[in-house]
Amino acid sequence: MPPVLSADTAASIEFAVSIDTLVKSYQGRSVVDGLSLTARRGEITTVLGPNGAGKTTSMEICEGYRGGPDSGEVRVLGLDPMRDGVRLKPRVGVMLQSDGVYPSARPLEVLRHRASLHAHPLAVDPLAERLGLSRHARTPYRRLSGGEQQRLKLALALIGRPELVFLDEPTAGLDPQARLAGWGLIRELKDDGVTVVLTTHLMEEAESLADHVVIIDGGRAVAAGTVADLTAADQSSSLTFRAMGGLDLTALTQELAPGSVVVEEVAGRYRVTGEIDPATLASITAWSAARGVMLTDLATSHHSLEDVFLDLTGREFRP
Repeated sequence: MPPVLSADTAASIEFAVSIDTLVKSYQGRSVVDGLSLTARRGEITTVLGPNGAGKTTSMEICEGYRGGPDSGEVRVLGLDPMRDGVRLKPRVGVMLQSDGVYPSARPLEVLRHRASLHAHPLAVDPLAERLGLSRHARTPYRRLSGGEQQRLKLALALIGRPELVFLDEPTAGLDPQARLAGWGLIRELKDDGVTVVLTTHLMEEAESLADHVVIIDGGRAVAAGTVADLTAADQSSSLTFRAMGGLDLTALTQELAPGSVVVEEVAGRYRVTGEIDPATLASITAWSAARGVMLTDLATSHHSLEDVFLDLTGREFRP
């Protein structure tokens, strides 16, 4: 009969990252205030949050760069990132917004040096070619564009063949083509069994990549689940169209199902919310045709991840 795993051992096998009621304060202010989240092995977990929500501090504690928690527990690949940092470093890749690259260093020199520190690194030249760094082989780091520096940081995080990689805003500042290439590389990591934990402000990035999303605000997780789970919580939908300004919205609303709401968001642009189905669309087009009103740009939409994020964290700008 095989031995029975303890709960802690089973959890460490299932989750590459486990944070339980983490608290971290600076100068008496709680930056992280009871955060709990998990990242399952072999999946892409995306952490979202407004500026100051505590996501960067939390990830840097997992990476071993912020010291230990004031309270709570953090486990990375089943280990304590502070106590077991030496054992974790060869197994974990980290992409930081500031990676400490020497300004005069050239990209391929930096990559080859980093590769030499690992037992079984990726081949430098193919990785550099994939990320568009080969053509900048002789360019000092300080003269690379922001997007080129970002691609080098991503390469540095991946060169050691990590089991787990933390990516902080991995495609920030990249043009659309480079962003798509970065997303493709991240998907390949997952296909190879690598666990990816990434923070981003790009909702499209989260929707495209994430197996699991955690939304943080005020140092706590306020929602977690798949993109489908989070957006399904509110099944509301809407229909938008353009027409001449000043339509009689009271008359139009009377033609629609009870509970429907029609507003003119800006002059000539209208939004209908409520039950949006074929009958609703037929009623709107019939009403407009009877009045000689030409509708354009008709489109339906459902609650998006961005809608969920703003509903949970607020729509006010946070400087």
